[in-house]
Amino acid sequence: MGSLLEVKALTKAYDGKQVVRGINFSVQEGEILGYIGPNGAGKSTTIKMIIDVEKKDNGEIFYCGEKIGNIMKVYKKAIGVVPQEIAIYEDISAYDNVKFFCSLYGHKGDDLKERVKEALEFTGLWEHRKGLPAKFSGGMKRRLNIACSIAHSPKLLFMDEPTAGIDPQSRKHIMESIKILNARGTTIVYVSHYMEEIEALCNRIIIMDHGEIIEDMEKSQLKLKFEKLGCKNLEDIFLRLTGTALRDGEE
Repeated sequence: MGSLLEVKALTKAYDGKQVVRGINFSVQEGEILGYIGPNGAGKSTTIKMIIDVEKKDNGEIFYCGEKIGNIMKVYKKAIGVVPQEIAIYEDISAYDNVKFFCSLYGHKGDDLKERVKEALEFTGLWEHRKGLPAKFSGGMKRRLNIACSIAHSPKLLFMDEPTAGIDPQSRKHIMESIKILNARGTTIVYVSHYMEEIEALCNRIIIMDHGEIIEDMEKSQLKLKFEKLGCKNLEDIFLRLTGTALRDGEE
């Protein structure tokens, strides 16, 4: 399997400050790519440019070998985004949330109903389909966030901190769901500050700092490379590369 997504010389600056510095990387079809970095490293800005909610200054983004600007309708239907922020409507039912977001991709009728049911069952929310998210726990809201992002069956899924601030049970459910999605053929770009999640889920890891990619390799190769330097796990590697000083910058 080849590259599903390619990023070439991607650049972004705010108020004259470079936050993404001409980065290059690819996402291989079928993988779970871990995309990590300290606060202010440029991760979120990079993802926003890739999903076309932030304008890039320079560089190109390719999907299946085509510039996304030339195939935007096809590209938008092929991707799903689980944002870090809870992006659901709290005053309508869980069912209607998923129905609304899935309908944006052109699904209707019985096909739409089936997709909504499958997404809610997959995330363990079918029994709560009539409930209002305003009354849901944090974990249930996170799972609904995912259901809204996968109902249209994206080929490429971006997940930004999907387990932030939730209970262990919901976290376990989400982790297992990610593995199932990937086994079914979904390629995933996974952004998280939880190193143990990245280590458990991802085939390949990109580490970004100060707007640049400082490591990009298979997880096994990365661990082997730094094992000789006394790093026992991914967190050790991350701290060795990015330092232990607190980071408070925005992305």
